[in-house]
Amino acid sequence: MEKIFDTLIDTFLDNKVGITQNFISEQLSLQLKQNLTDCYAENLFKHAGTGNDNIVSHDHSVRGDMIYWLDRKHNNSHENAFFDVMDSFILHLNNTCYTGITGYEFHYTLYPKGSFYKKHLDQFKSNESRKYSMIIYLNTGWLETDGGELCIHHLDSLQKIAPEDGKSVFFKSNELEHEVLCTNKQRLSITGWLKVNTI
Repeated sequence: MEKIFDTLIDTFLDNKVGITQNFISEQLSLQLKQNLTDCYAENLFKHAGTGNDNIVSHDHSVRGDMIYWLDRKHNNSHENAFFDVMDSFILHLNNTCYTGITGYEFHYTLYPKGSFYKKHLDQFKSNESRKYSMIIYLNTGWLETDGGELCIHHLDSLQKIAPEDGKSVFFKSNELEHEVLCTNKQRLSITGWLKVNTI
């Protein structure tokens, strides 16, 4: 796993956006995708909003995805296996890069066909605890014509990343504005943030 972790970190250091394949195993990816699908079928997902902890707006002209928060309290073996991988990654990240990460939060993300998320930053203006953003894609057989790219706005260029199964993306939450382009079919991922304690 450390080799995969290092690839994610090294590509981040090279280009401010870390990308790697197989951050989670193919088997775990399939299990998480099935778990996501089951949770959606049980109507556990809610429409995602924008704003902060106190004020949340649900404007589908800005953001059209639906989310379901992962939690060890669910006692779901697949969610817990994912958290085990994250614990190992954070330990490695802190030991090699001295980032001081103390926690994380992740949710399943489902974009229905025709939905998108306009350009934004991940860090709240009123809360600086989110330091790094991570996305793990769960889309089997994704094609270029399916759309739904993650579009990163660098200072002098745009970087488009296809949400292909097994791909993971990592970047600083307060630095890079980004958007999800309109998806032409249902788009699945795990999205979250690595956090630090704030006063």
